[in-house]
Amino acid sequence: MIRENDVSRNLHEQLSLMIANTESGQRLPSEPKLAAVLGVSRASLREAMRTFETRGLLQRKQGVGTFVIHPSNVFETGLETLSSLETIAEQLGLEVSLGDMEICRQVVDRDLAETLELPEGQDILTVSRVILSHDRPVAFLEDNLPVDVINESEVRTNFTGSVLDMLIRRDDIPLASSKCQISAIGATPEIASALDIQRHDPLLVFSSLLFSTRGRIIDSSFSYFLPGYFHFHIVRRVGGQI
Repeated sequence: MIRENDVSRNLHEQLSLMIANTESGQRLPSEPKLAAVLGVSRASLREAMRTFETRGLLQRKQGVGTFVIHPSNVFETGLETLSSLETIAEQLGLEVSLGDMEICRQVVDRDLAETLELPEGQDILTVSRVILSHDRPVAFLEDNLPVDVINESEVRTNFTGSVLDMLIRRDDIPLASSKCQISAIGATPEIASALDIQRHDPLLVFSSLLFSTRGRIIDSSFSYFLPGYFHFHIVRRVGGQI
């Protein structure tokens, strides 16, 4: 009797070979045809394909089909030092550009007011944008800052893609550290639309707080990354060693 694990492993191997032999940007056969060719159910096929979507090798487009992707730009970086995506790209010799951007002044809601340690009803500036690599959306970034830290006209005049880089270039607010929480989520409708992916597609998200040397929270940011285009790592010390 063929075990379920063997069937799953064989399916993944067949899909992996098919993806490797398909040019980037080419569409795979429809799910019914592909399931028939591989001799599996559509449910099993869909589950296996989700694994390759998570790795950034497949992209589904609603009503169009599933396309093979071979990322040519992979952001390989450590997390020990806080750097902007633009700085990392420059260090790696990769191409990035600024896509759709929105800058708006809004009244802070209760949760964000608590996070930024601001009174409810105070204004903040929200800067959200898409980062492109070879014209392909690969990240969606959002920064939320008190308006006395940065104003709308300054962003519209000097912004190149990174709020962090703007703050570093200034010397009136010395920056000290950043606290970051890393998690995996399914894309919300807004972010899915911005990144040209399906709702609930997997994303890696960094939720970060940026602190000044005086301990003030300067920025609450959310960075959503497409898997397959970003490889993050961290060097850790063995326990007990100094």
